[in-house]
Amino acid sequence: MRSIATHTARLAPIRPVATLRTAVARRLTEALLARVPVQVHLPAGQILGGGDANAPRLNLVRPESLYRRLGEHPKIGLGEAYMEGDWTAGEGTDLADALAPFASQLESLLPKPVVSLRRLADSALPQHHRGTPENAAVNVSAHYDLSNELFTAFLDPSMTYSSALFVGPEPLPEQDLQQAQWRKIDRALDAAGVGEGTSLLEIGTGWGELALRAAERGARVISITLSAEQQHLAQERIAAAGLADRVEVRLQDYRAVTGQFDAIVSIEMIEAVGDEFWPDFFATIDNRLVPGGRAVIQAILMDHHRYLATRHSHGWIQEYIFPGGLIPSLAAIDGVLARHTTLQRAETFAFGRHYAETLRRWRASFTDAWGSIASEHFDERFRRMWE
Repeated sequence: MRSIATHTARLAPIRPVATLRTAVARRLTEALLARVPVQVHLPAGQILGGGDANAPRLNLVRPESLYRRLGEHPKIGLGEAYMEGDWTAGEGTDLADALAPFASQLESLLPKPVVSLRRLADSALPQHHRGTPENAAVNVSAHYDLSNELFTAFLDPSMTYSSALFVGPEPLPEQDLQQAQWRKIDRALDAAGVGEGTSLLEIGTGWGELALRAAERGARVISITLSAEQQHLAQERIAAAGLADRVEVRLQDYRAVTGQFDAIVSIEMIEAVGDEFWPDFFATIDNRLVPGGRAVIQAILMDHHRYLATRHSHGWIQEYIFPGGLIPSLAAIDGVLARHTTLQRAETFAFGRHYAETLRRWRASFTDAWGSIASEHFDERFRRMWE
């Protein structure tokens, strides 16, 4: 098990400017809460928010600490405050239910004059998080090398860490997650034309399930990852399946791959690349495909205007979960393809609703397994961060 890097809670010494920022954060938070159907309970008994007694409940355990964090780091402070216990979901309220009302009004909560000042709150991506070949390995390791035991505790037996694909009239919560993950993988392999004798490059190994299923079809697979933990477990799983002669798992950057392949598949790896390096990523795919070859990319996407608004902004998820990460928009991908490659987008298949169900399953499994996960490396602060 690898230990995780700990982050010190970042509360600066109190200065006049910090005091002013705290006061502004308090006023904005109170005004924002009045527009959201939630109830926020303060220690002294005051209740904020626009919800009635049946609304989701939040508890501000340490209001001044929360306001100060928001004042110092507007895009990171809210998440840090939850990690540190400054606020919690109220009794009888699930965290997801408490956050949903805010998510549904994400783009209308703050007044436009305040939104226009967002650049004052944004901080640039740290240079050491840029997706250079040197930094990329560190960025990936920070998340995926936490420990294989951690991920095993909440993923399904396929060890697939990306959105599943559910199907049919049966309600999503009643469907088997492993079957849904296999369905997603098989659809990607079908779209890439992977079959007997196919030479396949997989960019982003995960824990090896796609490589296994491709090899079972008769494909010859080179799968690359920057996670030593993933490489180790994927190699074990492939050997146990008797497919080591068909699959090579390399600890290698996508830019270092040579040769050409009939097909390339990359499942939710592009989010770790960073838009500065998307031209390199797609040019690599272009150069590594044989003429007429097909690539399949599974990506989390955001609307293009949200991408433009956040692409130069360093937020909580980059600070604590995915350093160097950035979610693309479809328009941004199309622009890179047109300017830097000969690739053409042939098909788009959207199933974001299925990711919501996948995440719900992971969260439930993580919560249920917490007793076996908790350790000196994975403490209560980590649990709240991961949740």
